[in-house]
Amino acid sequence: MENLNENGNVQKNFCANCGSELNPNAQFCGNCGAPVQKAEVQQPANVQPTYNQTNTNNNFTNNIPPEYQPISMWGYFGYELLFSIPCVGFILLLVFSFGGTKNQNLRNFARSYFCYMILVAVLAFIFILIFGGIGAFTGSMYSNLY
Repeated sequence: MENLNENGNVQKNFCANCGSELNPNAQFCGNCGAPVQKAEVQQPANVQPTYNQTNTNNNFTNNIPPEYQPISMWGYFGYELLFSIPCVGFILLLVFSFGGTKNQNLRNFARSYFCYMILVAVLAFIFILIFGGIGAFTGSMYSNLY
C-alpha cells in the first residue's frame, strides 16, 4: 500500500541519514543501513537526495602512521637529486638505506637507488674491461708495425 499525499500523488519516504529513497516496508535503509524510524522525514520536492560520495579532500594520509607516510612526487625528485651528488649523496644513500630514517617508503626508495647504483657500477666495469681490452689489443697491434 502506497502513501498518497493531498494531491493524490505517491508520497515517498527518504532516509533521514543519507537521503536515499526507502522501500515502503523497509526497516533499514538499503543505502547506508540506518534504521528507519516510523515517522521518517519527508523530502521536500525541491531538495535532491544526497548520495554516498567519496571524499575528494585527499586527507587519507592523516590516518597513516609516520613510518608509512607516502613520499610525494617532488620528494622522490628531491631525494634522487640528493643521492646523485657524488660523495655526500652516496653517504646519505647508505645512511637512508641502512636505517637512518623511520619512513619505510624512503628507506625502500634509497635501497632501490642503491641497487641501481651497484648495477651501473658493474656495467661500467664490464664496459671498461671489454673496450679497454680491445683498445690495448689494437694498440699493441699497431705498435708492432713501426
